[in-house]
Amino acid sequence: MTSTVVYEGNLRTVCTHEKSGSVIETDAPPDNQGLGERFSPTDMVATALGTCMLTIMGIKARDMNLDIKGIKIDVEKLMKADPRRIGGINLTFHFPDTLQVDEKQKTILERAANTCPVMYSIHPDIEVNVTFNWKPEMITG
Repeated sequence: MTSTVVYEGNLRTVCTHEKSGSVIETDAPPDNQGLGERFSPTDMVATALGTCMLTIMGIKARDMNLDIKGIKIDVEKLMKADPRRIGGINLTFHFPDTLQVDEKQKTILERAANTCPVMYSIHPDIEVNVTFNWKPEMITG
């Protein structure tokens, strides 16, 4: 078993990771009768894409002896109606000034991010836009 999810009432859930005991709480968003005080289930889907991309990049970076600590992703989830669903996810990567990569490493990291398991699990009707904001001074050779 991966996790348990308990409905707490008032459109909120508590999710517990089986192995670690780590807890995530969810709340319905204000545009769907909730308070929006926690991640919504659809927020978690969009955020899961970003975390998966960074995790796979981290694996590749470790293999290349690169320290990618500090990469930040801005995640934007776009909703559609009829039926209510995620219509798009925009991810913008921001790299720490200390990161130095060559063109080959940059390509490997971008490819790793775009081939993470969650990316492959996103329905083709969801438009995913990924922007890698590499600063020219980060690219060597």
